[in-house]
Amino acid sequence: MTASSNGTSVSVWMDTASLPTYAPLPGDLDTEVCVIGAGIAGLTTAYLMAKEGRRVTVIDALGVGAGETGRTTAHLFPPDEWYTFIEDKFGAASARLVADSYARAIELVESIAKEIAAVDGIDCEFERLDGYLYALPGNGFQDLEKEYVSARRAGVAVELLPGVPGLPFDSGPAVRYANQAQFHPLKYLAGLARAIERHGGKIHGGTHAHRLRGNQQQQTVSTDHGEIRARHVVLATHTPFNDRVVMHTKQAGYRTYVVGLRVARGSLPRILLWDTGDPYYYVRLETPDPSMDHDILVVGGADHKTGQDDHPEHRYDEIERWTREHFPMAGAVAYRWSGEVMEPSDGLAYLGHNPMDDDNVYLITGDSGNGMTHCTIGAMLVTDLAAGRPNPYKSLYDPSRKPIHGLADFAHEQANTMARYGEWLTGGDVDRVEEIAAGEGAVVRDGLRKIAVYRDAQGGLHAVSAKCTHLGCAVHWNSAERSWDCPCHASRFDIEGNVLHGPAPEPLEKVELANDNTPPRGPRPGMRGRSAR
Repeated sequence: MTASSNGTSVSVWMDTASLPTYAPLPGDLDTEVCVIGAGIAGLTTAYLMAKEGRRVTVIDALGVGAGETGRTTAHLFPPDEWYTFIEDKFGAASARLVADSYARAIELVESIAKEIAAVDGIDCEFERLDGYLYALPGNGFQDLEKEYVSARRAGVAVELLPGVPGLPFDSGPAVRYANQAQFHPLKYLAGLARAIERHGGKIHGGTHAHRLRGNQQQQTVSTDHGEIRARHVVLATHTPFNDRVVMHTKQAGYRTYVVGLRVARGSLPRILLWDTGDPYYYVRLETPDPSMDHDILVVGGADHKTGQDDHPEHRYDEIERWTREHFPMAGAVAYRWSGEVMEPSDGLAYLGHNPMDDDNVYLITGDSGNGMTHCTIGAMLVTDLAAGRPNPYKSLYDPSRKPIHGLADFAHEQANTMARYGEWLTGGDVDRVEEIAAGEGAVVRDGLRKIAVYRDAQGGLHAVSAKCTHLGCAVHWNSAERSWDCPCHASRFDIEGNVLHGPAPEPLEKVELANDNTPPRGPRPGMRGRSAR
């Protein structure tokens, strides 16, 4: 495993994979393609381009698989918005393109999985299986019937059933999507990294990119270890760090939660499962060790806006309670983890040329609930664009498209974001640092500024400015991951203020507390002194 991670929870993938580690960038470097981000988006892009003979360099602030890929549930499943909504918003032709792109993405993952198994001996557990979308009796059957018709019209192999077979509860009507897939995402990344090296590509961990500048001929990526000059740059950082506003008004960050419980091997069918409830849940099985007598029942859901639940542990309890009600054979909880999802306003990912930038800067973001699929589609699309080849999905996933198909969601998210700036006028979470318990964090007001303070298990204090370095929202404490999360645009920071998740380009500013552990006196209205942080 890589030593660094973007949270304190551990997923089943993190617990059962061995990932290669790479040294930081040794200094200035010239390359043809610089890929920023070593998750599935970045490594798939680097693999495809290196395989075509391009000189590729991958950098990541943490390391291979240390971001969101290790926190997914790794479904390769129909779009989170479902075909009926895509057809309603974008038309039947676009729905067919979405279906085709999803099918091609699964085929690519399958082919890469076979290659790395044959050449590197890495089994990433790729498995074709059926997926089911269901609605409880009396709830949403008409929508399911419409989804069945739309999916079939899009060319998807679907079947409308009275229920999901093999479950210990009555699911009610369901749509079966044939020949979907699942895999082990971090074993897959380990294989991709080896394949990139085999094709001449280079990977550097512990290398934080904080600035991008250039023109159509050359881009320069400034990092904390030197500058990289490249003909093409791919931003595969889950959300772009070089874009201050444009993309961040068209998507919103959400935390999603997962519980893994032991179940007896063979007690449940090997399927993918998704419901239409609110909150909704999604389910799969994982076999972490074939020699053992149990599987892990992986159940996710309970999403909320990033930074807008300071103590989200109750969400794990809600998922566990739902799971035990529906799967009474579920045993002990083996894993709990959370991840980040970027939700686009209109439901489709943003893949292609970065808006308001040079044509040699590319973007893979807006994963919605289909990160593994969208990132693979993005890698294929960006590889074609960099090579000057046409791609049938270019317009469909164009990051510069207007959010006309999701105006209501767009307006709601913008109102939610703007309201958060009003928090600068409110008090802190606590009045004094002494009120913060060991292992907890809280925001303390100091005059015009706010300070984010964490107390470690030994009583030591870690204080940073609460002002997010992206667009200045006040960060919130996330007790489940021991991180500082921005409620406006989903940036996340560790207890020392280091960036865990963009778009923030820089860490939070360090703050020195007074000897008595109280915040140093900051500026007051009408007084001269330090500027507010």
